[in-house]
Amino acid sequence: MTTQATTAEPMQSSMRWVRWANLVFMLYLLLVAVSLVSGGFKWSVGEQAKTLFEFASHPIAGLMIGLVATSLIQSSSTVTSIIVGLVAGGLPVETAIPMVMGANIGTTMTNTLVSLGHARCKDEFRRAFSAATVHDFFNLLAVLIFLPLEMMFGLLQKISAWLVSPLMSTGDMSMKGLDFIKPLTKPAVNAVKAPLESMGTMGGVIMIALGIALIFLAITVMGKLMRSLMVGRARDILKSAIGRGPVHGIVSGSIVTILVQSSSTTTSLMVPLVGTGVLKVRDVYPFTLGANIGTCITALLAATAISGDHAVFALQIALVHLCFNVLATLLIFGLPFLRELPLKGAIYLGELAVKSKSTVAAYLGLVFIIIPGCILALTA
Repeated sequence: MTTQATTAEPMQSSMRWVRWANLVFMLYLLLVAVSLVSGGFKWSVGEQAKTLFEFASHPIAGLMIGLVATSLIQSSSTVTSIIVGLVAGGLPVETAIPMVMGANIGTTMTNTLVSLGHARCKDEFRRAFSAATVHDFFNLLAVLIFLPLEMMFGLLQKISAWLVSPLMSTGDMSMKGLDFIKPLTKPAVNAVKAPLESMGTMGGVIMIALGIALIFLAITVMGKLMRSLMVGRARDILKSAIGRGPVHGIVSGSIVTILVQSSSTTTSLMVPLVGTGVLKVRDVYPFTLGANIGTCITALLAATAISGDHAVFALQIALVHLCFNVLATLLIFGLPFLRELPLKGAIYLGELAVKSKSTVAAYLGLVFIIIPGCILALTA
């Protein structure tokens, strides 16, 4: 037994090193993928980017596109990374900002689906559904506050522009501080681009499709690797943070989400804990806000892959995502009367869901399918 134990330890250690090596490779693949989306977008669309995205020029339409895309993909990290690539390829920042907000709402669908696992027991389901939808209500309230402010004053665009202004060189929009990534990704991008050059603009479309597919692959594998490496520690951090106050909860939620590279994973860990009565909805509320902030790291990493004329805008839209979540947390959680609204809404919806399971279907259908679909149809 002792011999088996001693031989098992080096094997486990070597497996961990293999996983870390795979994680580094997937991060590199993510950076290459974002560069492919950016390069393909520039190649296929060129200066016509604004015309291509005219259908999303209205902020509400952009919001719905982000919401629907994230609801379908079930990963706000993937959608925001794609948006970063599109902005680097010429998509205007003002068009992309509502899409980022929509991605924040779309990612909350995962928690709601996780809560359905408690449907057999009424009390568990009520608590689990409330824990899942507090994320929804917070993000919906954040959008209701900040989207009008963005439409009227360009608040997030101005704040993010101020943050990236030190990186802007005089006379151009290069981002010299982050150019160290380009030598790493350029050989891989050129290797993909070379055989496609004879295909004209269709080559650019293929590059975009390949880049999006690689973003899917990289983020999915990164999530699995991080969960296998960190999920035990993530759960320990969650447990150790219970009862230590909301600030500690927000920080812990951010750290866990950065570790596992998925806000859906962080918030989905909480739902069963609330469902089984280990925690209360009020306890997990700060963790949810931290998860919102922590998930911004993926877009910021993706932005480092960009170089050229639009590099600074790619970083700007990644910072918009971060600013939106930080400001929403400070405002909503900082003001007592606003802080209680997501809690009250989630608890009330949990009560309704227990009385009638059709409430769950109606809620999911309205928020994630019917309302976005109708708005997109009308704006089109």
